[in-house]
Amino acid sequence: MARFEVLGLDGDRDLIRSLARRLAENGPDASRLRAAVSQTISGEPPRKGGILEALRRSPLVGSDIAPVRQFETGRKVEL
Repeated sequence: MARFEVLGLDGDRDLIRSLARRLAENGPDASRLRAAVSQTISGEPPRKGGILEALRRSPLVGSDIAPVRQFETGRKVEL
């Protein structure tokens, strides 16, 4: 952890503090906030492959689960 001193508008004090608090938690919300703020500040369009990256970070990767779904013939429909 590090302490920062920043200059900003007095009205943004609570926003900056809550943002810093959330980033310090370093959880999934912090990652999303970091990505959103970085992308907004850089002004660059979002990178492609973000969904694939998120899926690769999933705790289910490598768990070898094989969901089984029953086959149903369907239902009768009158037209």
